[in-house]
Amino acid sequence: MTETNKSRREFLKLSMMGGAGVALSAMGMPASSYARILGANDRVNVGVVGFSDRFLQALMPSFLKNYKELNFDIVAVSDIWNRRREEGKSILSEKMGHSVQACVNNDELYRIKDLDAVMIATADFQHAFHTIEAVRNKKDVYCEKPFAETMEDARNALKAVKESKKVFQVGTQRRSGPSYHAAAKFIQDGKFGPITMVEMTWNVNQPGRWRRPELTKIIKESDVDWNRFLCSRPKDSWDPRKYLEYRLFWPYSSGIFGQWMTHQIDTVHWFSGLKHPRSAVANGGIYQWKDGRTNADTLTAVFDYGPQNDPANGFQVVYSSRFHNSAGGTKELYYSNGGMIDMSTNKISPTGGLREKEAKEMGMKANLLPSMDLSATAAAVETSANTGGDDTTLAHVRNWMECVRKQDVNTNAPIEAAYSHSIALIMGTAAYRTGMKATFDEAKQDVMVGGKVFTL
Repeated sequence: MTETNKSRREFLKLSMMGGAGVALSAMGMPASSYARILGANDRVNVGVVGFSDRFLQALMPSFLKNYKELNFDIVAVSDIWNRRREEGKSILSEKMGHSVQACVNNDELYRIKDLDAVMIATADFQHAFHTIEAVRNKKDVYCEKPFAETMEDARNALKAVKESKKVFQVGTQRRSGPSYHAAAKFIQDGKFGPITMVEMTWNVNQPGRWRRPELTKIIKESDVDWNRFLCSRPKDSWDPRKYLEYRLFWPYSSGIFGQWMTHQIDTVHWFSGLKHPRSAVANGGIYQWKDGRTNADTLTAVFDYGPQNDPANGFQVVYSSRFHNSAGGTKELYYSNGGMIDMSTNKISPTGGLREKEAKEMGMKANLLPSMDLSATAAAVETSANTGGDDTTLAHVRNWMECVRKQDVNTNAPIEAAYSHSIALIMGTAAYRTGMKATFDEAKQDVMVGGKVFTL
């Protein structure tokens, strides 16, 4: 049978299974994907937890590009702010072509009988809390990053997800980027040599970043469920800025560490196979945007990585970020003695590597890296500060949807990855907030500073 005849036969088979619309969407898919095409009775019903800007601008477009082919639907939206709840119901009902239920809170959401999964895009400090709610209600979860801002939240959520055996994906979308997979393989195959240092920057000049001045003027406490918003945080009086601009205020967010460093530090764990830093020191402050925020607008952190039982081996990670000058942009540079990997250009090169002459003089062998383009066989990866509906987010959401369809817990960014990036960002926060070196206690699974557990 020719490939053409085989493809036509598969098309007819799919037409009988799910209708011509499903079959047409499946044309060009690999044979391994056919098993995922199911009928209407097998549809995966999804609820949205938090109709946020992140969901609207990135997760929703990515979901909409895949939902028909993979037979998914959005049936409900839960948001504790009446404005976003109503916007969510209106927009999602139009997009999905049917009425979408608006829920005042997650208690109401989880009373929906046929709900299968949720996409969580709430405030940073709520992600672990809402993940626990979801898996305890037997739902598969896509959860935005950062996963957790305290070790207590991280440990509780890790335990809940592992015990539930539900499908979980955290939103560090680089793990679904083809060129990142190529870089990970190059390093893990031993071709790069031992990592000796990593430099990461994330610079913007955006006075309005994470600010919502117009909305803070009109929102009222009666519009929201403030006590539910606080969830695992200490009781606090109503503050529209803490509700809408939470990323500027500790302990509702670690700011730069949780929002931006999370993406980049996650690749360090992935590429190296290490679970967390051995230590962290940090410095920074509010040098430009003196608008009442309590999180830094400029930060530099230095992490030591390596085996816990071998302090003589390892490498350093330097992370820096600023809000008030965009020079330098966003960079992810991996160094070895043989050269470097630049993930902002997707290139491997011998830049800076030990040259033959110097190696010979020292009785050593030079191991210069080849010049390679990681995107030669893969799409370039978006590394700008505004990673809306980029290709990696699209691929990441699709990976989760495919895993839910197959009930495969081995997503690209599983719970273990979420837990690891949480440790790193909490260590950075602890070092910045206390001015002391932060370490990690393996036995207690706690971040330590000055011989004490770091807490809120």
